[in-house]
Amino acid sequence: MPAVSNASSEAFELSRVSKHYGAVVGLDDVSLSFHAGTTTSLIGSSGSGKSTLLRLLLGLEWPDQGQVKVDGRALEKDHVLELRRRVGYVIQDGGLFPHLTALGNLALLPSHLGWSRERIHQRAEELAALTHLSSGVLARYPAELSGGQRQRVALMRGLMLNPDALLLDEPLGALDPLVRHELQDELKHIFEQLGKTVIVVTHDIAEAAWFAERIVLMRCGKVVQDGRLEDLRQRPTEPFVTHFVEAQRTLREPMA
Repeated sequence: MPAVSNASSEAFELSRVSKHYGAVVGLDDVSLSFHAGTTTSLIGSSGSGKSTLLRLLLGLEWPDQGQVKVDGRALEKDHVLELRRRVGYVIQDGGLFPHLTALGNLALLPSHLGWSRERIHQRAEELAALTHLSSGVLARYPAELSGGQRQRVALMRGLMLNPDALLLDEPLGALDPLVRHELQDELKHIFEQLGKTVIVVTHDIAEAAWFAERIVLMRCGKVVQDGRLEDLRQRPTEPFVTHFVEAQRTLREPMA
């Protein structure tokens, strides 16, 4: 991927991409660009196409029509493994292997690439400090970790090879509100500190706006609006945008 300093270049690009699962529409003629070194939030209801978009960017699935580009080059199956080593991918609840310790999960790909045990331990310690995770947790199995700890380990695994981009699919969706709030702050700090290309999928518009100035709202496989939160609020492209924004639940005021 291009250097982070080259912020005008496109790390990822979809050009008129469509994806169907039988009669179900995953993506419908979507064109989007994600500039290197920027953070973008993808929001929308379940089934809107957010996760499908990430899987296509990572080469986990392939479009029926259109083209996916990475660093200006069309994504091809021969280059997928190389791409996945340069892109961190984090899913809801972590997706950790239950039979491996946290450190074992972190070591899988580096070991395959020939990293020494010392190098793996050093990198794990660096990332534990970055994510505010006690290094003693690395010896535990996923079942012995809290939800917040599992999510931190999953983020560490995504960062283990120091990738140029991070794709996060509902990374905080399964956490309780207090832990989620804490990790929102930490993730935003990490994004700003590392300066990587980041695409975050969420259904929570407040979380989306906290992570990124750019918000892409999707519905039924299409991009409905692409802009800032104030654009969605003040200049909605269609009634659904207003409905989605206003549907976000807030705490009620105490009764007098």
